[in-house]
Amino acid sequence: MDRFQEWERAGFFKALWQAGLSKYDELAGMQWEWQAVDGVMTKAPFAGAATGANPTDRGKQGTKRSLLTDGAGVSLALIVDGASRHDVRLLCATLDGLVISRPEPTEEQPQHLCLDAAYDSTPVYKELLARHYQPHVPSRGEEKGEKVNIPDYRARRWAVERTHSWLNRSRRLLMRWEKKGENYLAFLHLACAQLIFAKIAVSR
Repeated sequence: MDRFQEWERAGFFKALWQAGLSKYDELAGMQWEWQAVDGVMTKAPFAGAATGANPTDRGKQGTKRSLLTDGAGVSLALIVDGASRHDVRLLCATLDGLVISRPEPTEEQPQHLCLDAAYDSTPVYKELLARHYQPHVPSRGEEKGEKVNIPDYRARRWAVERTHSWLNRSRRLLMRWEKKGENYLAFLHLACAQLIFAKIAVSR
């Protein structure tokens, strides 16, 4: 564990994730056109940093992670806070936490950001427009209707939800056991690195 702490302090796990993203961008290219953000809550029985009362689990201690992905579900940014923290309050920090450079959107190559109904507010739209995103907050019903009526339609928000699910396949992340927020975040960075290097292996 001492070696893990050394690597965490040196930023090794984040750097590993960044290296994987850079390599994947060279091989396959990031799908910047359709990005998505979503938050998910996990239990944190030992409490500690970046936890709070989970409103969906009788007030027990929990952690929320907010994730930004590209159109293929590749993790681009991730932050951690208490479970009681509303998704909207984590949005700006998530968008500003990109670990790889984001290209400037243009009229020919705009960048859309898909979110769920929790983000449906005027202040959110202002923040997104200031960052040159075109916001999209479709309901589940709207997405189902478009899937029926539009040939080859693919739900855009599904990409980030699937990546959360992939991260939860790690038992260490499905339930947070670390008291220190930095350790938990390091394990998340390592999981993101594992996912991107798996994609690189397929892309070769």
